[in-house]
Amino acid sequence: MGYRADLFYQVDRAELRLCRRINRMGNQLSVQRFFCAISRLGDGVFWYLMIMSLPLLMGSAGAWSAFHIAATGLVTTVLYSALKAVMVRERPCISYPDITAFTAPLDRYSFPSGHTMNAVGFAVMFSATVPALMWIVWPFTLLVAASRVILGMHYPSDVIMGAFLGALVALGSLTLFPISF
Repeated sequence: MGYRADLFYQVDRAELRLCRRINRMGNQLSVQRFFCAISRLGDGVFWYLMIMSLPLLMGSAGAWSAFHIAATGLVTTVLYSALKAVMVRERPCISYPDITAFTAPLDRYSFPSGHTMNAVGFAVMFSATVPALMWIVWPFTLLVAASRVILGMHYPSDVIMGAFLGALVALGSLTLFPISF
């Protein structure tokens, strides 16, 4: 077993009990349906609608913000795809038969959570651009993050690392290209 595989095996075992407990919440049909819908919206639909609304709400400043947010989202997507290809951590629903996949995965590997990485990145960007939207984007972001473990797609550490990296990319983007109105 390689170093990375051995490390993930140790981390998997350490958080498996919590992962199982959270995943069992999806056994309730109403919980499962709710978090499947949240996860589906977190695939991009929610964020794309939010981005497209900025020029309508803010004019040319909104158009620049929409471009800035979309470009930052593209960076997070490229980063999480590259990391998944290198880290190759199997999803918990693949590694452990008692963890149920309540939705189909978008790709094979789980580390880091791309949904969470994008959600946190977008939430940071929207919070900086239109602070009044924080009350919408942050609760949705937390639901997306929770959905990934409840639906059996990710371990908690995938979600935590996805959140950290998404915030890092967004804060880096805001540092390099500050928002000014």
